[in-house]
Amino acid sequence: MKEGWQTRRLSEVLENTETVNPHDFPNTEFDYIDVSSISNTTFEIAATQSLKGKDAPSRARKLVRANDVLFATIRPTLRRISLVPERLDRQVCSTGYFVLRPKEGIDQRFIFYFLFTEDFLGQMERLQKGASYPAVTDGDVRSQEISFPPLPEQHRIVALLDEAFAGLAIAKSNAEQNLQNARALFESHLQSVFSDRGEGWVEKRIEEWCDSVMDCVNKTAPVVEGPTPFKMIRTTNVRNGRVDVSTVRFVTEEIYKIWTRRQIPQKGDVILTREAPMGEVGMLLTNDKVFLGQRLVSYRVNSAKLDNQFLLFALQSADLQGQIHAKASGSTVQHMRVPDTKNLLLAAPPLTTQRQVVEHLVSLREETQHLTRLYERKLAALEVLKKSLLHQAFNGEL
Repeated sequence: MKEGWQTRRLSEVLENTETVNPHDFPNTEFDYIDVSSISNTTFEIAATQSLKGKDAPSRARKLVRANDVLFATIRPTLRRISLVPERLDRQVCSTGYFVLRPKEGIDQRFIFYFLFTEDFLGQMERLQKGASYPAVTDGDVRSQEISFPPLPEQHRIVALLDEAFAGLAIAKSNAEQNLQNARALFESHLQSVFSDRGEGWVEKRIEEWCDSVMDCVNKTAPVVEGPTPFKMIRTTNVRNGRVDVSTVRFVTEEIYKIWTRRQIPQKGDVILTREAPMGEVGMLLTNDKVFLGQRLVSYRVNSAKLDNQFLLFALQSADLQGQIHAKASGSTVQHMRVPDTKNLLLAAPPLTTQRQVVEHLVSLREETQHLTRLYERKLAALEVLKKSLLHQAFNGEL
């Protein structure tokens, strides 16, 4: 820590803030900042409710002023932090926020940036209490220590962080856009394959392309602590074209035999979720002893007619996804009935053409995944850089 820095509890460097009961002013209009008002990406107060005092919720109790710093104390909004803009001066925020109003000699933006440090946020996460809505108390926040230099040095540090974070925000936005573009490129090619059909494509019920369409046993298998060699696939294991068997539940051999009495899943089967969520699809890529949990159906292709990877891509296309969702039933949780899983209409070209389509899409998917990993690493590196800058700033090293 550099010379001239001092360390104090937040309670020593913050002014007391006001509370108000809007019901005392029943016809007065005010803007209410609730616990979801702050964007968790831009950290701006993006949306407020305009209310009359008589309509104010019971949590609307804290009066805020321009340049106050708001810190959300309730999970999952814990990392939502913002400065109050001039337009919301003397408006009201939820008691789910702690309001930080620094005393003379402390820069508001210095406090604002301090709240993003891992030292502070990590401690807040460790201090959360409560089963339904874990939270930290105002006292928890006030008891935290902050180190700070004289005001001119605070201004210098804030200016450096403002400039650095503006550049990082642009870099992050560009990386996120590139990530979105990479994913959209594959989606665009996938949709064009199944919408711009050439000669020789034939449309049949999906059941006619397959050796079997098998649904799960209509009850949940009794599980054991495990691990055992016998694994239950659930809807959560089917995502993004893959069946992930790294996080499964386990059963005994006896239960496995009962639940696979109609058919044992095998490598290359394509699995569709009928519910929770509906329409996810993946291919089984293991020879492990697995079986279908509830709300799943598997397709085993007739390899003389249909390539299983072609089926996988087809089920991910807008055409088949549209059919799946058009067949949804249920007023609360939408699901697809088992008979409908057999009646989807699938169009496919001759087998040789299917394999050419698959080769092209697999190649494009691999390139997309490479770009995705590249941009995800860049985004992760930007987050590391932000944390490093904050660490340096609040340890007198910037």
